[in-house]
Amino acid sequence: MKKRILNGLVASVIVLTSLSFATMNKEVNVKESSVTWTGKKVTGSHTGTIQLKSGHFKVEDEKLIGGEFVMDMASLLNSDLTGEYKGKLEGHLKSEDFFGVEKYPTSKLVITSVAKKGEGTYGVVADLTIKNETHPVTFDLDWKENSASAKLSIDRSKFDIRYGSGSFFDDLGDKTIYDNFDLEVNLKF
Repeated sequence: MKKRILNGLVASVIVLTSLSFATMNKEVNVKESSVTWTGKKVTGSHTGTIQLKSGHFKVEDEKLIGGEFVMDMASLLNSDLTGEYKGKLEGHLKSEDFFGVEKYPTSKLVITSVAKKGEGTYGVVADLTIKNETHPVTFDLDWKENSASAKLSIDRSKFDIRYGSGSFFDDLGDKTIYDNFDLEVNLKF
């Protein structure tokens, strides 16, 4: 009888210990989350949005340890133009000159390492895949109980998006489009 009780206690301790270190996924509410992009050129800039298709953070013992996010590239929209110019810019951004969304309908960000920098702030290293090209990106992530936010700067030329790039083409003048574009990410979970 004592042996059964002892075995039961040992089993309970093992189960409780494994639960306390269990990894869980914290799913992002894609409908309430937002990703805003800004692209700049010599003569100004354009802004817009892109929708998340799915996303989750990996949390272990209440600490962020990873995550994975998929963007729906076909949802790419411009928000600073209207009418014909809005449609032309969106069509061009979705074309092979830029993101080639017909061939590459999604992009993905996978968090590979996380380091706590302060209360509610993490330094993040992630692999970003756009047009089947994967490169590391780094950024700070502000973490709260039910939300997270980050600002990223992405060098599009690393992902074979070189249209209008002064780094690859000469004599573009005021038609030059800067290589880096910015993302402002606000996630709800």
